[in-house]
Amino acid sequence: MSRIGKQPIAIPTGVGVTIDGQRVSVKGPKGELGRTVHPEMRVVHGDGVLTVERPSDAQNHRALHGLTRALVSNMVTGVTSGFEKVLLVEGTGYRVEAEGKTLVLYMGYSHPVRIEPFPGTSFEVEDRGKKVTVRGIDKEAVGQLAVNVRSVRPPEPYKGKGIRYADETIRRKAGKAGKVGKK
Repeated sequence: MSRIGKQPIAIPTGVGVTIDGQRVSVKGPKGELGRTVHPEMRVVHGDGVLTVERPSDAQNHRALHGLTRALVSNMVTGVTSGFEKVLLVEGTGYRVEAEGKTLVLYMGYSHPVRIEPFPGTSFEVEDRGKKVTVRGIDKEAVGQLAVNVRSVRPPEPYKGKGIRYADETIRRKAGKAGKVGKK
């Protein structure tokens, strides 16, 4: 039995769940999310919890069991508390600004890079343009938007300049000064 798939998903107060065949919709204080689950998986609603059931112990059913449970759990978490990713901008002259909903990045290119948020997501710029927070109720959309922002200028290993996640550690390399030991 899948360790993740067999765990029930607690439904907090103020959250409504509707199951229409394979379509699961979750509505909460932050918004509404919906997803169609795999036809072989079954989501059951009862006594304030959601459970995911699988038809057999086949390997693909075991994999889908845990995946389906995680996706539905992320929907419940998203509509109650939401998700966020924090990105840090490091480097001389690198900065970020918010123009309305659009994020404008000045990353040393000849032009500013503009990134539009996905529906249901938003940007927040703090710390004088050195910290960007991506917020939303859909975990996939928040993660993908953070990846799109980071890919404008990924961190480089010599000076650590670029855009990185707040919890990311950049492995640093020695530069040309690595001539230690030569005579």
